[in-house]
Amino acid sequence: MTVEADDQTRLHVAVTGSGPGVVVLSGGPGCVHYLEDEAIAPGGMQAWYPEPRGVGRSGGGPHGMDQAVADLEAVRRAAGLDSWVVLGHSWGADLAVRYALDHPSRTRGVVAVAGHGFHKDRSWSQVYESLKDTEPAIEIQWDPAVHKALMASFLEWIHEPDLFRRLADCTVPMTVIAAAKDIRPSWPLRQLAALVPRAMFREIPDVPHDFWSTHPQVWIDTVTEACRSHG
Repeated sequence: MTVEADDQTRLHVAVTGSGPGVVVLSGGPGCVHYLEDEAIAPGGMQAWYPEPRGVGRSGGGPHGMDQAVADLEAVRRAAGLDSWVVLGHSWGADLAVRYALDHPSRTRGVVAVAGHGFHKDRSWSQVYESLKDTEPAIEIQWDPAVHKALMASFLEWIHEPDLFRRLADCTVPMTVIAAAKDIRPSWPLRQLAALVPRAMFREIPDVPHDFWSTHPQVWIDTVTEACRSHG
């Protein structure tokens, strides 16, 4: 289906399943929606897959996190949902948390899988850079200009002085999930789960960052359980 954003930009949104609503956010930022696949959707849920503006089948172009959150709200209204679970993978997990902070009454829960975390840490980056060639190769289309704009906006956001106060005051329940074989260090995810009052941390053994692709049944079981716990 097509949803019009507040500025009339047309956004591609796929829908699968039935049941309580969950919006599924892919990573990048700036990637096409690589999780848009009914075969790996959370079971027993109606899943909504908005493709980011400026990418793939959606119109528009480079934008910041404020616009990304506003686009999700346009999709929620078009879906006719008062609230939903927000499931994100990789950078989509970070966007899911941002959405929950901005719209807590619309968020029944957050499922944040293999996120980056709210930091720009040199030691974290050194580990990632030293190991990134060891990851399973998965080809995903992405738009460099959208990626650049969203990363710049992300860096501005994580330097806002009240960010950690907002996280500590957040009442939205969150399930923060790490992949045990992810080359990205998990300490920022553990910090997030420790900071948000109603958050819990889980580590999934023996799977890499993109386990939606490499271990699809583990992905299905993991996100289904987490989404249902909030839905």
